[in-house]
Amino acid sequence: MFKNPFSFEGRIRRTEYGLSHIIGGFAFFIFAFIISFATGGRNGGGAAGGVIVVAYVPYLWFIWAQGAKRCHDLGNSGWWQLIPLYGFWLLFADGQSGSNEYGDNPKGV
Repeated sequence: MFKNPFSFEGRIRRTEYGLSHIIGGFAFFIFAFIISFATGGRNGGGAAGGVIVVAYVPYLWFIWAQGAKRCHDLGNSGWWQLIPLYGFWLLFADGQSGSNEYGDNPKGV
């Protein structure tokens, strides 16, 4: 689990996709809270806002990469995650059994 989390190659299971959102969102929230607290609670103004924006880039990359790999598990291109509310479908849809053009089944079946 969590092999190459920033890579857009391969396939992942629903569990890893869901945990990616939970862990990534929680980590970003804690980071933003610490930066906000360190600047005296000035709600992201000035340099603190810049630090939070810079930290948001790797978070987005991580979430997009995990989403693309989950799309690959369903046999779709990673671009499908741009469809509104498709992320919810990625949480509940079962992946393709066996290998597909994106790699082997992460369940090993």
